[in-house]
Amino acid sequence: MTAADIRRLPLSRTAPHDRTGTAAPAARTGGDAREEEGATSPVPGFTGPNLIPNRYRGVSVTPIPDGVPLTEEALREYLLGRDAYRRTRFVIARKHGDFAQVALLHVEHDMQGELFSPVTAVTMLARPDECAFVVDESVDTGIPSDLVRCAREKAPQARVAVIQGRYAHISFVLEPTALRVGVREVVPPEPAKLLDQATRILAVTENLPPMDLVGELTDLADLATRMPDAHYLLPCRGSGGEVPGATVSYLDEHPEKADWTLLGCERSRQIHEWFYGEDPPRVDFCPKRTLERDPPTDGMVLTKCCLQEEHVESGPGWVSVPWGASLEHIREALALLAAQEDPPWAPV
Repeated sequence: MTAADIRRLPLSRTAPHDRTGTAAPAARTGGDAREEEGATSPVPGFTGPNLIPNRYRGVSVTPIPDGVPLTEEALREYLLGRDAYRRTRFVIARKHGDFAQVALLHVEHDMQGELFSPVTAVTMLARPDECAFVVDESVDTGIPSDLVRCAREKAPQARVAVIQGRYAHISFVLEPTALRVGVREVVPPEPAKLLDQATRILAVTENLPPMDLVGELTDLADLATRMPDAHYLLPCRGSGGEVPGATVSYLDEHPEKADWTLLGCERSRQIHEWFYGEDPPRVDFCPKRTLERDPPTDGMVLTKCCLQEEHVESGPGWVSVPWGASLEHIREALALLAAQEDPPWAPV
């Protein structure tokens, strides 16, 4: 939906009818639906939270005449029987030229028939006092994580954030929340690669639920304090790792053997044994191994392991990608985490 090209429900009215031609029943109010324990959602397929349209084009921004208050009863009376575009499922009702107050409604009509069809049912999803209108041109309203981030930052008290974002598109999120994903890895290099890759994937992906990525980072220099030494061997010079006050060598350069402590994972130990014929003193920094002693308890965990060369592994609450993961590995991993949500999330 664009602000410059708002889809308006035509002003002509016909008597409300359902698909069989009989008079349409009155829709249950959104408030009553929320208060009734175990009530069916007024939006098919939605169990909440995070009601997000799967396409902004399913959202109609509709100006309401000054004489019509933004109440459920008045809006239902005004909208029933008016022709709606066949893709319209949600209506953001506002006064002419004014976004200071908006209301969110779900509408039903024959979406499989003609280009336009009369509205047969109207349900209030959020009253004006539950909605906030936000303008943020940095937000792509087709990206769930982007919508929720904006809602939490710009309208933290609102039950619904109606957001006009990039390209002047308008969409919304009802009851915004995000799945917490702890990203466990070792730094340097910086920025933390896995965290950066996952952030980039979420920034352009429409079919993943809103996720809140939280870096759970272990610094190589901090690991060194577990086994103090004057000389450390790190896996790769490209990581840029240093240990203050100590000599550092890099395994990928195959240096002349010395008395050192290896800061590395199982694959580094194997390479060391291949080069030098023995195992060195070692601090294991494999982030995947932390799942054994520190399993996810708050949200889920994304991590990595160098023993995974081309595949993604997963278990309850976690997923692990190869150390040199591609963006496609990360996308697959985030999808596996999303599949573990209960209830499963999907845009509606």
